Amino acid sequence: MKRRAPARRCLVAALVANVALAAAPVKAQAPAPPASPARPEIVPPRLETDSPARYPEQALREGVRERVTVHLVLEVDANGTVKNATIDVPAGHGFDEAAASAASSLVFVPATRDGAPVAAIIRFSYTFEPPRARVAGRVLRSPSDAPIAGADVIVRDERGAVHPTTTGADGTFRVEGLAPGKVRVHVESRGRKAEDLDEQIGPGEEAEVVLRLASSEEPPPPPTLAPGEVIEEVRVKGDRPPREVTKRVIPRDEIALIPGTNGDAIRSLQNLPGVARPPPFGGQLVVRGAAPQDTQYFVDGTNVPLVYHFGGLSSVLPTEVLDRIDFYPGNFGAQYGRGMGGMVDVGVRGPKSDGKLHGMAQVDFIDARALAERSLGKGWSFLVAGRRSYFDLWLGPILERSAGVSTAPRYYDYQVMLKKELGPDHELRLFLFGSDDRLEMFGADLGGDLVLGGALRSVTTFWRLQARYLHKISPKTRITAVAAYGGERFAFGFGSNYYDVSTTPLSTRVELSHRVAHPATVNVGMDLLYEPYEASARFPRPPRPGVPSGALGEPPLTRKASDSFYRPAAYADLELVPFKGTRVVPGFRADYTNQVGRWDASPRVVFRQDLAQGRPRTTVKGGVGVYYQSPDAVQLDPVFGQPGLKTNRAVHYSLGLEQEVGSHVEVSVEGFYKKLDRLVVQDLGNSGDGRVYGTEWLLRWKNDPKFFGWVAYTLMRSERRDSKDELLRLFEFDQTHILTAIVSRALPDGWRVGGRFRLVSGNLYTPNNYGALDVDRNAYQPVSSLPYYGARLGTFHQLDFRIDKTLDAKPLKLTAYLDIQNVYFHRSEEGAAYNFNYTRSQPVLGLPTLPILGLRGDL
Repeated sequence: MKRRAPARRCLVAALVANVALAAAPVKAQAPAPPASPARPEIVPPRLETDSPARYPEQALREGVRERVTVHLVLEVDANGTVKNATIDVPAGHGFDEAAASAASSLVFVPATRDGAPVAAIIRFSYTFEPPRARVAGRVLRSPSDAPIAGADVIVRDERGAVHPTTTGADGTFRVEGLAPGKVRVHVESRGRKAEDLDEQIGPGEEAEVVLRLASSEEPPPPPTLAPGEVIEEVRVKGDRPPREVTKRVIPRDEIALIPGTNGDAIRSLQNLPGVARPPPFGGQLVVRGAAPQDTQYFVDGTNVPLVYHFGGLSSVLPTEVLDRIDFYPGNFGAQYGRGMGGMVDVGVRGPKSDGKLHGMAQVDFIDARALAERSLGKGWSFLVAGRRSYFDLWLGPILERSAGVSTAPRYYDYQVMLKKELGPDHELRLFLFGSDDRLEMFGADLGGDLVLGGALRSVTTFWRLQARYLHKISPKTRITAVAAYGGERFAFGFGSNYYDVSTTPLSTRVELSHRVAHPATVNVGMDLLYEPYEASARFPRPPRPGVPSGALGEPPLTRKASDSFYRPAAYADLELVPFKGTRVVPGFRADYTNQVGRWDASPRVVFRQDLAQGRPRTTVKGGVGVYYQSPDAVQLDPVFGQPGLKTNRAVHYSLGLEQEVGSHVEVSVEGFYKKLDRLVVQDLGNSGDGRVYGTEWLLRWKNDPKFFGWVAYTLMRSERRDSKDELLRLFEFDQTHILTAIVSRALPDGWRVGGRFRLVSGNLYTPNNYGALDVDRNAYQPVSSLPYYGARLGTFHQLDFRIDKTLDAKPLKLTAYLDIQNVYFHRSEEGAAYNFNYTRSQPVLGLPTLPILGLRGDL
């Protein structure tokens, strides 16, 4: 938020040569020697009442920011009043009018000649100084958001003037009297890594900033940034540079305002480069042409099975408990494994520890959620939150009328946290979180199908109890340990067919980081996962590729099994900074899977090189790495799958460029290539292979409290084959073109508006040619055409709109919002529906316009 302030005025006065004088009569006298005439005593006008001139609004609108002087000629009468003001040399941009208007109100002590008031003509000037700028902000501890008192703040304005100050008890600071233009804010505090932030502030404007300081890796740097240093993520987290080629981070002050996501932070990932649209009502991410199950999800280093509720309408962790979202579309570091697609690590913030009770409640057409947190004293603090959907109350009747089915879909999630600060950069945290999704649909008439007749059932639930320990042992050494125990259940069925699996995973992750020298930091860690499971199923066995079959018409097989996966891993990487602007991170990871019975070695290396020192920054980045993913329980099952499988393998290559254009604009482009082999194929072992290649473009406006937005475009191709004897074909999750444009603008009086537009290639599908009667099922079975996934649905495009209104009635802040998805009512094709014998088809259309009206209150 920025406010305008009055301009500072300077004036200079000077006496003009001409003063109106009257001649006095002289008596006649006898001739006398010549004498010098007496010089009259002249006193110029003296300013008595000032009339300041404001810096004209016209000049500000037209981008004039420098000091301007306007010279005038004033006619001052014998009473000291300005009778006329004439511009000597016009300056334009409204300065002349402002100076003349102000001069007309000046009052002088009149000029005198030999003590008598007389009229005078004088020169006068107004010097317009641009209105001074201001900075106000808060300094917080990352990741807890606790205020830091006594932090040193140094603000350097456009003219190089230094303005030092310190933060108060609540972590706030304020600096006034700054020259407009680029302002650099430098903050440092003992035991914390110093941070710098650049802001562009106009005349009379005020910039509000928030800086979060993480634990220091080295003594605080000097106030001025070293040339080439990256500060892009200062608003998100104060952490060291990433150990990956590409790490997409969405600032926390943006994620809740992205149109089309209903304020859901994790859903915002769907708008980044390389992320395709998931299948209809899918709750997973499709990253760079990989299958959804190839992307792994973590919460502070603990693996979780999913991050979205039913239909992808919301995520399993509410935005209010998040500290950051780190998204790695590929070439992720050695600390992550067991996946060959992308990687998402969601960081959860700690409870606020300012001694006050804080809360939040929100309700809209989809769900309702609430949160409460406070400090308990002596370093203890807690947080509790929960959410429950209720769209089943209005979706059920709609489906029953339109589709002839009754439905009871619903979801809920919960979070409970207890944190103990043991000392500076030393904490222990317990976090219990979980999610539950259930859907049951009862068909009124399914065409007499004896197999499908009945209900469609789906249950997805999980919970985790996580303990995390952080300790900064010394300025050079830190240790992070995370352990978690939990439960998962996935059940799916229709008619007499079902699949039900339950697991109780136990995981541990420990990492030790040590800076061995100024340019080198070593990270060593272990990553253990033990996952016992119980499964029961009744399904026809999946056929091998290329064998036409209506699988549901095959005799069903019944299977019960219990076993366990044991997957230990160890990793290490070395962060090297051999030269200023250069960063190279070689790494190595070794994974073992007991049911495969082998170790897999994964060497990886990434680099970043600043080509230009200082601003604007130009960075080249690249990397290559090997990644493995073990087969799942069904693929390894001796009945439904095949024993003796190896792990799937992928090799990631990437090369990109990041270019800053000014303080607000950044452009990045990245090319990527993934070579896939040893892919599991039903009844053919690890015979499959494939490739994914493409480019990602991102144009982003950043570091602006009033406006944010980006344009992301991905051009990609994903291909697979089941054996080397076949030609490569398009993979079912291939989407050639993915375009996303987002804008959001803050308006006066607490209003904000924004929009999102998406244009994506249609999903692939396999057409059915005709049907054959299955007398056992009393229904026709389709015969699919080849090649599989050889047809594409129509192009998807959609416009979303969001408007927010915030009322800050301290201590309560109220926000009303309207999030409209699919504004112009374009129902894209999501699939194909056939008649009873598969001789005719019509497209299955997506959701119509979905308006979501909500109200939120924060304490």
